[in-house]
Amino acid sequence: MAEHVPVLLAETLSALQPRCGGQYLDGTLGGGGHAEAILERSSPDGRLLGLDIDADAIEIARRRLQPYEGRCVLVQANFGDLAAVARQNGFDPVDGVLLDLGFSSDQISAPERGFSFELEGPLDMRLDRSQPTTAYDLVNDLSEHELADLLWRYGEERRSRAIARAIAAERKRGPIGTTWQLADIVRRVVPRRGAPIDPATRTCQALRIAVNRELENLAQGLARALDVLRPGAGLAVISFHSLEDRIVKQLFTRESRDCLCPPQLPVCVCGHKARLKVVTPKPIVPSAREVAANPRSRSAKLRVAMVL
Repeated sequence: MAEHVPVLLAETLSALQPRCGGQYLDGTLGGGGHAEAILERSSPDGRLLGLDIDADAIEIARRRLQPYEGRCVLVQANFGDLAAVARQNGFDPVDGVLLDLGFSSDQISAPERGFSFELEGPLDMRLDRSQPTTAYDLVNDLSEHELADLLWRYGEERRSRAIARAIAAERKRGPIGTTWQLADIVRRVVPRRGAPIDPATRTCQALRIAVNRELENLAQGLARALDVLRPGAGLAVISFHSLEDRIVKQLFTRESRDCLCPPQLPVCVCGHKARLKVVTPKPIVPSAREVAANPRSRSAKLRVAMVL
């Protein structure tokens, strides 16, 4: 089992400022690294509610956080529902919310989960393995047009039509069932030619995002976080690709303004009031030292806002 290393840990702790007696919500528990540090910093009586949609992640984090058993509550749940889960477990309001949108090393290194095309495994990609739709279903059942649209929308893949055409041709000979099989199809269409990332990266990203409804859940989770954060509390979000970061940036920008009316209107009619103060006008990125020690951190971006 790979060791999970929390990304931008010092920067996240600086943003949330955990203190004794505080209540914190980690909406994407993963390997439990950030949660462990928050519990340590908030000793002796700070509390943490940890959510993760992945049942395996909950069990791994439970073992890691066993020394803090009396101070943390772990729930298998989608962070899009974090407000309801927080209220059900007595964590409303909270003094800080963290959303780390990356995948843990345990998830990536498990071939049977199908998250990594570097390891041969089934085209699954589900975080919640009780949900019915897998990447296999999307790859084999969507029309060529629908598949091309998915690759463009969620992977920003410029060769989306050519890749979808190649997938449609290949599945006429039989189902596409493994990560390696899919990656090979993409590589035949999009040669690497010295590119820094594997040509299959964007396709696999798009399928994973679609399977887990990641962008929809992010938008919902951010909105719900504002409902449970007390004034002065911090909201810290670590994203790993441009689509996620764009959603976070747009929400932070919108919720830091008093008026959202079109500029041509002479007076405000929307009645919107700012709920956030943006702490990081530009995202915080990992240091060269952190990237060298943990290459998976290289694309991480941390944005922080404070509730007014």
